[in-house]
Amino acid sequence: MSASTLSVVPLITPLVASPCADGEQVCELTYDWTGNSRLADWSDVLIGVPLAIVGLILFGLVTRWLLHRMVDRIASRAERGVLPERVEGAVSARRKQRAATMSGVLKSIVTFIVVAIIGTMVLSEIGVAIAPIIASAGILGIALGFGAQSLVRDFLAGIFIFIEDQYGVGDVVDVGEANGTVEAVTLRMTRLRDINGTVWYVPNGAILRVGNKSQNWSRAVVDVSVGYGEDLSSVQRVLRDVAHDLWQDDDFRHVIIEEPEVTGVEMLAADSVTIRVMVKTAPLEQWAVARELRQRIKARFDHEGIEIPFAQRVVWHRQDRRDAVAPDSAPDAAPAAAGDEG
Repeated sequence: MSASTLSVVPLITPLVASPCADGEQVCELTYDWTGNSRLADWSDVLIGVPLAIVGLILFGLVTRWLLHRMVDRIASRAERGVLPERVEGAVSARRKQRAATMSGVLKSIVTFIVVAIIGTMVLSEIGVAIAPIIASAGILGIALGFGAQSLVRDFLAGIFIFIEDQYGVGDVVDVGEANGTVEAVTLRMTRLRDINGTVWYVPNGAILRVGNKSQNWSRAVVDVSVGYGEDLSSVQRVLRDVAHDLWQDDDFRHVIIEEPEVTGVEMLAADSVTIRVMVKTAPLEQWAVARELRQRIKARFDHEGIEIPFAQRVVWHRQDRRDAVAPDSAPDAAPAAAGDEG
């Protein structure tokens, strides 16, 4: 064959598409090494998907651990007291209990959220279509939002009760119509027992305001009434002495936070003068301190001769109009006899 008859035939190499989908690194790496599409597919199934699942699980565990550490730090801050050392031991156990309760609830919420997210991502890795799951969850959320509004409100209110540490087991609270000692607190409801022993179940979403009578510290307020004839300066001096003795008493050193204060005349009543004494105490100790203070005041007043007045009433005796008639105009017999009998 002559050179003039030679023709250049271009060499065309067919392009074979990669069997790997986007993001399948193990499949692409195996296909580049071996050129076998079937082996690349199986390598992604046997190696790539398990590695991705293990990585997601490890990521979820690390995330959960970090969030739990953060919750532990928040709980440790909640355990720190704001009371003086002389009464800190009396309330530290209750404060630690409330912090532990709050920590447990927050950790449960964190775990649920992390498991839900990681579980959805794992389902996506094994080929399950998660779009219907997410859509169903959205529809379910909307249905709960409309059909169970009170339940959702109760749970949200319960979460904020724990996060903000509004009250805990053992606290004495006033939530409106019901007030008493808290026996149990859940995300849905609060159980109270009042002074009569009645148990109240109050949904958290129904609590519009709450008064905690035992958080951090309390105050005993004692109003003492004396007669108008007493020297108020001497009475206040006696009250200060009694309150100071109670403050120095070893039996009450760990429940009284600050030295009691006699504020002075609080009220002028019809038959008495009221003087107020205030004592700052540890939580739930105000009633016992007030009872002891009243007992000591009564004994000291008896010793000093200070009168605690009884209720007094002024009675006006008015002469009957018939008796006020002039004698010359009154009948002689019957009316006079009636007047004598009166």
